[in-house]
Amino acid sequence: MTPLAITLGDPAGIGPEIALKALAGAGTQAGVLLGQRAAAERALTLLPDDWILQEVESAAEATSAPNALRLIDTGPSVAAPAPYGAIAAEAGQAAYAAIRRAIALAMSGEVSGIVTAPIHKEALSAAGVPFPGHTEMLAHHAGGVQVAMMLANDEIRTVLVTIHVALRDAVALADFDANLRAIRLAHEGCLAFGIAQPRIAVAGLNPHAGEGGLFGREEIEIIAPAIAAARDEGMEVSGPWPGDTVFMQARKGQFDVVVAQYHDQGLIPVKYMGLEEGVNITLGLPFVRTSPDHGTAFDIAGTGKADPRSMSLALSQALRMAEARCQGA
Repeated sequence: MTPLAITLGDPAGIGPEIALKALAGAGTQAGVLLGQRAAAERALTLLPDDWILQEVESAAEATSAPNALRLIDTGPSVAAPAPYGAIAAEAGQAAYAAIRRAIALAMSGEVSGIVTAPIHKEALSAAGVPFPGHTEMLAHHAGGVQVAMMLANDEIRTVLVTIHVALRDAVALADFDANLRAIRLAHEGCLAFGIAQPRIAVAGLNPHAGEGGLFGREEIEIIAPAIAAARDEGMEVSGPWPGDTVFMQARKGQFDVVVAQYHDQGLIPVKYMGLEEGVNITLGLPFVRTSPDHGTAFDIAGTGKADPRSMSLALSQALRMAEARCQGA
């Protein structure tokens, strides 16, 4: 199996630190780092003294020593990276360059998948990047495929119908097609986890799942028909369930995954259980992609205090998924 591509994320955040720490913990052959060399060199000072960087031209190039972390320098070349904790266009540019290169390597089969460290959406915007986040840019550069975001920890999984949009826009975007697509991708994602017959719960949009139409008719006119269509395709789906209780039911083992209508409905329950314990998985791509379940943490960037557990879990999950794909090919 080819290695994973591990992007450094925003140089001003904790991304480079946790990327290096995660790769060091997993074994240097597990992946190759992609990002700005200056940012990687600065992050290296936060690791024990025995680790070194080895710049390589391709993911296939072997490590020169057991303590060497391979890096493909994706630029831009600078004397010093963006200051820690600063929202900077140059940082957004560096983060985007690494992602673009990682996607190209994954699409060509040179890497088995991608693990992305956190980026900052304002820095991306300042750099002129026309995407609000990883999920959207991955879908675009992978050929415009339909994707969904899954957040998972040891207890619950959730898939989002809408992602990085204003809440007022999410109501309109959570239509029949978006719901059915999210249900299908949730089903496929659970199969990748080894769940033979996934039990899918779909959350309602309105309080109390609309209370029979008293608080809105989206559940009756949009979500329930999407659930019925998914059942006709052979999937085990139920709902719409009230969003304030469905995750408790899932945590008790009643469901394998919850399809949530909008970003915060799905992510708050997962993140409340611990930012260091969750993994973000992009479903629908032609390659594996995972990331940690937290952001750039500008407040602790450069202190050496960044906890790499979620990044390490993302790396481990990507390795398992990539291996499963190889075996199924």
